Amino acid sequence: MDNIAMQDRAEILTQALPYIKKYNGKIVVIKYGGNAMINDELKKMVMEDIALLTEIGIKVVLVHGGGPEISEMMNKVGKKAEFVNGLRVTDKETMDIAQMVLAGKVNKNLVNLLGTLGAKAMGISGMDGRLIEAKIKNEALGFVGEITKVNIEPIMDLLNMGYIPVVSTIGCDSEGNVYNINGDTAAAYIAGALQAENLIMTTDIVGLLRDVNDPSSLITKVTVNEAKQLYQEGVISGGMIPKVDCCIEAIIEGVKKVVILDGRVPHSILVEILTDKGMGTMVVGD
Repeated sequence: MDNIAMQDRAEILTQALPYIKKYNGKIVVIKYGGNAMINDELKKMVMEDIALLTEIGIKVVLVHGGGPEISEMMNKVGKKAEFVNGLRVTDKETMDIAQMVLAGKVNKNLVNLLGTLGAKAMGISGMDGRLIEAKIKNEALGFVGEITKVNIEPIMDLLNMGYIPVVSTIGCDSEGNVYNINGDTAAAYIAGALQAENLIMTTDIVGLLRDVNDPSSLITKVTVNEAKQLYQEGVISGGMIPKVDCCIEAIIEGVKKVVILDGRVPHSILVEILTDKGMGTMVVGD
């Protein structure tokens, strides 16, 4: 059994080598959220993946959400969460809570966890260095932001110093207003501005399914034009619409490929980047 285990390990390492060479020195943006973020065991595995990718020379930028944590804090202060088309209605008090949770607790906990794994990480928000500039997306949603500009200098400075930038998706405008930015959208714009080799979007499903009730109907690869056809056919619907929209936006902005994968699967990020098999649904240009 030990010999078989050793052979399996050798095969994995052999398979990973060309991908290590391919991605060495390249930028990979990882959007992290969902159940993988609230499960401590999965969270540690994700951070282990990121620490390892950095160790082998990949420049990882971690963009995180924190919706469940925001809702939890709102419940503690007796404030009810309200959503419209998947976006949190954000009045001034809710924005204060979101900023406190995302740029504070969630961000610093991830930085601390990466540090315990031997990785150099630095937490920043979209306000730092005016990384994410935004404006009001819709008056009815309050302080929900639409991105107008991404300034990549703070991220590039950290990458060049060997740090993993850990980005909370809070934006700002020239008048000092602060905005809650959708995590998937922020990751797409940041990856585009960085001309990233890959954007990985973790989610709570296996990927894009042709039949939402059949996990085996996974669509492993789709081009932008094919995705547009899947919209018309109703295959891409509901909560997948904004997620695929973000994938397409990233490709248009210059990202080489985007992968939607199941963050609940242990070490899914490593499997996607460093093996022939890969995971989830890959979105590429035409």
